[in-house]
Amino acid sequence: MKRFSKQFEIENIDEFKQKVLQFSQQFREVIYLESNNYKDKYSTFDAVFAFDAFTSLQTDAFNGFEKLKEYQTDSNDWLFGYLTYDLKNDVEDISSSNFDGLEFPELFFFQPKKIITIKDNCVEFNYLNFCNDELDSDFKEINEITLSDDLSNNQIQIKERISKESYLSKVEKVKEHIQRGDIYEANFCMEFFAEDVTINPTEIFENLNAISHPPFASFLKNNQHFMMSASPERYIKKVGAKVVSQPIKGTAKRGETEEQDSLNIENLRTNPKERSENIMIVDLVRNDLSKTATKGSVEVEELCQIYTFEQVHQMISTIISEVPEKINPIDVLRTTFPMGSMTGAPKLSAMQIIEKLEETKRGLYSGAVGYFTPNNDFDFNVVIRSILYNKLNKYVSFSVGSAITSEAIPENEYQECILKAKAMKKVLNL
Repeated sequence: MKRFSKQFEIENIDEFKQKVLQFSQQFREVIYLESNNYKDKYSTFDAVFAFDAFTSLQTDAFNGFEKLKEYQTDSNDWLFGYLTYDLKNDVEDISSSNFDGLEFPELFFFQPKKIITIKDNCVEFNYLNFCNDELDSDFKEINEITLSDDLSNNQIQIKERISKESYLSKVEKVKEHIQRGDIYEANFCMEFFAEDVTINPTEIFENLNAISHPPFASFLKNNQHFMMSASPERYIKKVGAKVVSQPIKGTAKRGETEEQDSLNIENLRTNPKERSENIMIVDLVRNDLSKTATKGSVEVEELCQIYTFEQVHQMISTIISEVPEKINPIDVLRTTFPMGSMTGAPKLSAMQIIEKLEETKRGLYSGAVGYFTPNNDFDFNVVIRSILYNKLNKYVSFSVGSAITSEAIPENEYQECILKAKAMKKVLNL
């Protein structure tokens, strides 16, 4: 599908991004990916907007990856969308019967008529040829938007789906499975939610992003469904033959002073429990990548490196591989999904156990949002530190979790979850 592109130099890029986000809300489908100027050797864009669907795919988990493969092959164009965690039911013989207040479609992708990419102060409009006559008028309309400083006064009553007492008991049950040898590690999650509420999704996203400034922030609108994510984690990226996965396992809070911050970093770096859970997931990711990799190409590029964000310190590893040209990009996703950092090890056993112990269907939480390019490259984040909203049902939800190993102390795991929930609670209670 041919596209027409035009570039502009923008002086106030942050203001321009706010205006594009506001402009895009007139459309049914929107995705906004924001790096917050985080740059490493795997960065491509500072930000990307995609909106105004030309075609789309929306389906349940049954044969989900095959349907996506057919759609991606036939489109031969940019596609933006998401994979919910429950596509695990397509990869393995598992089912989900937990409560679902959000009711997101299990897989959703769309081919946007309009894409805007941002790198430094260069903005590129990339429109399908048949709507290129709208490009200049859209640029003019975006620039003429007047941004408001008015803020909503949210006082939303957040509830825990699992009480603290129940959470501690369930963590002990996970540890019993570990002691029996059923699993080595499991990522156990719990939901926070509010019912009968109305929120402003773009405002919530901007406030959440301002608190955290994460490298893989994203905003999604699919009609009545919204996601506002401050994710620090990349799931997987493909550029040419190279595939990169960067799982996070290990979290520490920020210190109130520089000295305390440095101490927290060192404690995280040397913590045997945090290192062991990270290394276990690295082994899982290496195994997953090997299913599509050229023999001998899977490497651990970084092991247990500490990265600092606004709210927390995180332990991140980077695993890379090379894939043969004949490998379909969807197969790279299918053989690594769900990401090991959100399941546990071994992956199938961990998924079966957490499905029984958790009380909410994860849906888009611990799934992935991202895009495909016309030349079969892709980039996807992990949907964590995210608020999900069904506007029709007036239901708001966010979930948090931690990795449970044999050394896990239930009270500490609960406090880690509360730390991860802090930013989402704050923006929902302005």
